[in-house]
Amino acid sequence: MLRWIGLTLVVLLALQFLVLISGWNWAEDNFRQLFVQVLVSQSPMALVGLVLMLVGARLDAPAGRSPLRITTGVLSILLAIAMLVTVPVSMGGDKSLAEQTDQQLQAGEGQVQMMRSQLAAATPEALDQLVQQADQAGQLPAQASATQKRQLVRQLMGAQIKRAEDQLNQQRRARDLNVNQRRIGGTVSAVVLLIAFVLIALAALL
Repeated sequence: MLRWIGLTLVVLLALQFLVLISGWNWAEDNFRQLFVQVLVSQSPMALVGLVLMLVGARLDAPAGRSPLRITTGVLSILLAIAMLVTVPVSMGGDKSLAEQTDQQLQAGEGQVQMMRSQLAAATPEALDQLVQQADQAGQLPAQASATQKRQLVRQLMGAQIKRAEDQLNQQRRARDLNVNQRRIGGTVSAVVLLIAFVLIALAALL
């Protein structure tokens, strides 16, 4: 019974591979990342299946290399090789994601810095133009004096800068969370699974 349950779990992973093979395009980064995602997320199921197969083989034949033990060892080696390929692909995906997010953050930081510089170097004429725009948008009280309107415009610009800074901080936190999740859930998990498959292969064949 254990061998059949274990073999079923391994076959389920094989079916996932068949789906990937049907749309195979290793040159595309999206396909490589999908390959990593499927392999890392589904391999623990196959790992349990191989353990069950190994236990069943040892119960049936405590000594010697039975066909089931050899099959378990070969499958473990194949999955270990797949994990060995997965690790650098996952690391490359993590690096690419971090670089893309950093570029977006740098662009946002540049915009915030530009807004700060505009506010610090704003001339009375520039402020008057902003006052006129704010008046047309109904953002300033009509009874306010010209000096008060300039001050209100400065406050509005400061509030916009503060909102932009808050958005950048949220993006940084989301970036860190996403990168760490991918690193632990992808690369680190692939390394752990690689070690586990190697150990099962050794236990089955030695």
